[in-house]
Amino acid sequence: METSKRLMEIYQRLYDFFGPRHWWPAKTPFEMMVGAVLTQAVAWRNVQTAIGNLEGAGLMDPYKIVRSSDAELEALVRPTRYYRMKSKKLRALAEFIVNNYQGDLQKMFHEEPARLRSKMLEVYGLGEETVDSILLYAGEIPVFVVDQYTKRIFSRLGMIPEKITYRKLQAFFMENLPADHRLYNEYHALIDALGNKVCHLTPRCPECPLGDFCRSFETEKSLRNRNEPKKQNPQKGNKPINTGTKKNNK
Repeated sequence: METSKRLMEIYQRLYDFFGPRHWWPAKTPFEMMVGAVLTQAVAWRNVQTAIGNLEGAGLMDPYKIVRSSDAELEALVRPTRYYRMKSKKLRALAEFIVNNYQGDLQKMFHEEPARLRSKMLEVYGLGEETVDSILLYAGEIPVFVVDQYTKRIFSRLGMIPEKITYRKLQAFFMENLPADHRLYNEYHALIDALGNKVCHLTPRCPECPLGDFCRSFETEKSLRNRNEPKKQNPQKGNKPINTGTKKNNK
């Protein structure tokens, strides 16, 4: 099957299996950006708590974050672990928006995407996945976001090598899918749903909607069949054991 068609078949199966993911869960583009910074290495429920703290303190705004004290910001994002580092990252992002775009996200996202991406990668604490998530989910720019789930799933499907760089993995999708931010949005969210719920380090292959595409599924099925105890059939021609008791023929 042609790569682009296979990718769309995978997308449709995941969509039919999980339904729309409604990702990213945020009320504003800036809240989405805050979430992208805070979600690193922590459960989403902790991020939601920190976002609620920031909203309650009136700090869901780049200018107000820039003006806040270190102690105040650290206390508000404390539920997200590594809170001192994350407060620095959040402040660096807010300063980037204020200093370069006067706090105007619309102006920021109208910049040429490759140039904006390059500039954002220079901001303290912003890696490729975080920057691309911001471009896609906050800026609605068609940039495909990839992560460890993407690498694990598509290497098991035999479509990419296990050791592949972020940029090459991203290019694999962007060269074989239409440049549609809505498709990229949903596809990334569906991949993460599969990785989070089914395709673990030890995969739950019988539950996977992509089983017939997957080498790991076939390997797991083969091992399962090999380990199942064989049913013993009664031997043909066996005669009843003679107990020496005569039947009464009356």
